[in-house]
Amino acid sequence: MIQLQLPTAFCAQGFVSVWAEPGMVFFLSLLFLLLQPVHNSLVKAKNCLGYLRPTVFRDGDLVLGGFFPLYNMNQDSEISRISFLLQPKTDVRATSWLWKNYQYVLAFYFAIQEVNKDSHLLPNLTLGFQVHNAFSSDQFTLWSTLLWLSGKMEPLPNYNCQTQTKSAAVIAGTTSAFSAEIGTLLELYKTPQVTYGPFDPMLSDEDQFPSLYQMAPKDSSLAHGMVSLLLHFGWTWVALFISDDLKGEQFLRDLKAELVKNGICVALTEKLPDTKTMYGPSNIAFWTRIRVSSANVHILHGEAGSLIIVDLAAEFFLTTGKVWIMAAKWDIIMAEMVHMLHSFHGSFSFSPHKGVIPGFQHFLKTVDPSHYPEDFYFPKLWYHLFGCSPAGSLCGKIFNCPENTSFETVSGVIDMLTMSDSSYFIYNAVYALAHVLHNMLIQKSEMGSSEDTDQPRLLPWQVKLIQYQVMHWETDSIYGYYTQLHQFLKKIQFTNSAGDHISLDEKSNQMPHYDIHNAVNFPAGLGLLVKVGEFVSKSSLGQGLVINEEMIEWPIGFTETPQSVCSQSCGSGFWKVPQEGRPVCCFACVFCPQGHISNHTDTMQCVPCPTHEYPNSERTRCLQKVVTFLAYQDPLGMALACTALCLSALTAAVLGVFLRHQHTPIVKANNRALSYILLISLTFCFLCSLLFIGRPNTATCTLQPIAFGLVFTVAVATVLAKTLTVILAFNITAPGRRMRRLLVSGAPNYIIPSCSLIQLTLCGVWLGTSPPFVDSDTHSEHGHIIITCNKGSVTAFYCSLGYLGSLALGTFMVAFLARNLPDTFNEAKFLTFSMLVFCSVWLTFLPVHHSTKGKVMVAVEVFSILASSAGLLGCIFAPKCYVILLRPNSCSLHGFRDKTLCGSNKPS
Repeated sequence: MIQLQLPTAFCAQGFVSVWAEPGMVFFLSLLFLLLQPVHNSLVKAKNCLGYLRPTVFRDGDLVLGGFFPLYNMNQDSEISRISFLLQPKTDVRATSWLWKNYQYVLAFYFAIQEVNKDSHLLPNLTLGFQVHNAFSSDQFTLWSTLLWLSGKMEPLPNYNCQTQTKSAAVIAGTTSAFSAEIGTLLELYKTPQVTYGPFDPMLSDEDQFPSLYQMAPKDSSLAHGMVSLLLHFGWTWVALFISDDLKGEQFLRDLKAELVKNGICVALTEKLPDTKTMYGPSNIAFWTRIRVSSANVHILHGEAGSLIIVDLAAEFFLTTGKVWIMAAKWDIIMAEMVHMLHSFHGSFSFSPHKGVIPGFQHFLKTVDPSHYPEDFYFPKLWYHLFGCSPAGSLCGKIFNCPENTSFETVSGVIDMLTMSDSSYFIYNAVYALAHVLHNMLIQKSEMGSSEDTDQPRLLPWQVKLIQYQVMHWETDSIYGYYTQLHQFLKKIQFTNSAGDHISLDEKSNQMPHYDIHNAVNFPAGLGLLVKVGEFVSKSSLGQGLVINEEMIEWPIGFTETPQSVCSQSCGSGFWKVPQEGRPVCCFACVFCPQGHISNHTDTMQCVPCPTHEYPNSERTRCLQKVVTFLAYQDPLGMALACTALCLSALTAAVLGVFLRHQHTPIVKANNRALSYILLISLTFCFLCSLLFIGRPNTATCTLQPIAFGLVFTVAVATVLAKTLTVILAFNITAPGRRMRRLLVSGAPNYIIPSCSLIQLTLCGVWLGTSPPFVDSDTHSEHGHIIITCNKGSVTAFYCSLGYLGSLALGTFMVAFLARNLPDTFNEAKFLTFSMLVFCSVWLTFLPVHHSTKGKVMVAVEVFSILASSAGLLGCIFAPKCYVILLRPNSCSLHGFRDKTLCGSNKPS
């Protein structure tokens, strides 16, 4: 039996013993020899890929430093403890790689390559580079910065071990915290730092950071752009998640001012803690406090660390179905949190506008690790993506790479071909520094310097040295060359290859221009930012926001444009009533009151319709009112008119009967002339009601009170005269007495003109002071304008009516006193009953007249006229007509003598 020991590459754990028969020895030995090269390649790959150096360096006439976040490191408590008594530990252990951020390095390489190829920019000079990992940590930030300053593999504070210092400037600043940390050290040497991170007002403090320049434009119009997006989709109820720092405070003030100006309310404001360590105790406490708000739209603004907190909280509290509007560096977020797009799928990201850089896509599709053999990061990324490494790279050939292997064929969560905001700023930063150096060299050559400009040495200067350099410009041109660097940086302006205007002067009047991207997460885990619109502040076209809604992918749970409102919009016909103690966006919808409309959504107050119009049932628009009156064509008007004509004809017929039988005792009794006057006045009473029917005009309105007052006064006065005639006739006991003289002289006949004159006087005063006029009643009947006769003076109207009522009441009382007189040819009872009907009708008329409006009120007036007149006609003359027409013998003198026939109940 033979025991073989196989290497670890062939075993799961350590060495294992394989027992085989002697016949197997040859086969296993041959297999070991065949697999030995593969094993050696794996060992080589493991050693090379696990290797980390502090920096990547390529020499050049001028060297630009670049700090880019490529991996994270976890520090144990011993490493984190800073002591000035011990040598700090610098063990570099990458815990997680941010491979998406390697595009920053590629953009850095591409810009330097393009500058070196440009014969018109820095001719006869080449740019080199020095790349460091940017990790926001008190210790490692200091460590990497000192490495760059000292030029050694080990940091050596306050010393520069490079005999030829070629470093011109530093490009850094993924976050403002990192820029501020290294800026403190760089400021000691007056080394320019150009940042590519989000704009931060804190870094604009020239007293604290005079050597720091920001490529990102100001966010002065960012709040305006976000509010424009909210208004475009009608979102008035939002939640705010803002980083708890000075930048977040300033943005929150600007945003709230815009929100209030445009009537948008805040449902929740949450301050995000700034942190450098994920899953720290403060973060966990924050996760327990955060809750999903009632708003469907969340605005998120902050640094990458703060945004990670929100995303980690999203793992514990469901946030799907929410639209997030980001004001952050999305390329940072996607690189640091792979699952970020799952939580924020369908959200919007505002980023400064960037053009298309010519050649950058082709560069990304053709570049591989063999083009940059000094870069130890590139093989790691290539092996991570494709499982191989090409020949010529730092790690050499590891396995065979498939043909056409490039970033174009990458699948998964990394999109290397879409240029990020930071990559665009890095590209512009390289070109800005190249233009500054080029302009300085041109200025130097124009001044006729005798110094050799083929190999200039650009040394970072001290404060005291600056004055010396300026004073000795002519004698020491190389130092004068350096002193102008910051002045050129502040003034530099150029147009990049994408056609965008670039300037490092924060005071330049550049029109803020933002690209709006929609975050889309595919099932395979690939996240993309799709441009769906733009926002230009103070656009000359007047329309600053442009959105292509067809390209928008909404979050899970929404099949159409989502809504985010505290209260649903009040449609047409309703108006908003604010709810006490709640924001103005929270309100109740109340139906518009009678006579008012609202034809817009979210109306604060309903608008009344004009007097000649009325609202429809939905209270959305005003309709033209129909002009109406008590017309002859109306059923009610036709009925009343026919009734008036019939009754007047009937009265005329009664008058004809009386004229034909005028010599009969029953006609002669109680003054025959008074009966004729009463019948004629009743005829006019019936006919005067026709003045109230039909379209009113000035003539009819004027005649109504005169005709009504006079004819009824004549009628009632005639009844009073007939009553007095009966009383006088039955109270004559002896000839020559006074009552006999009154009866013979016809004194009762003077009552009619006397009473009529009083009524005529009242009507004259009425017409002279405030006569009736044509009026329109727009409120009595919905949707109609009723043309009526306005009484003019209400006092005169009731005086005339009161006088007529008093006359009728007096007549009734006199008739009531005469009711017990002998009833043969005596109409005292009939007069009493007729006046009772008359008074009852007009007493009923008063309350009904006050409770009705419009045509109904006119109809009540006409009905009262007809009813009271018909009461007088029927009660007084119906019995007489009955006797005259049906019992003519009862009216003869013989019948008068025969009590049996003429009313006596006893036989003679």
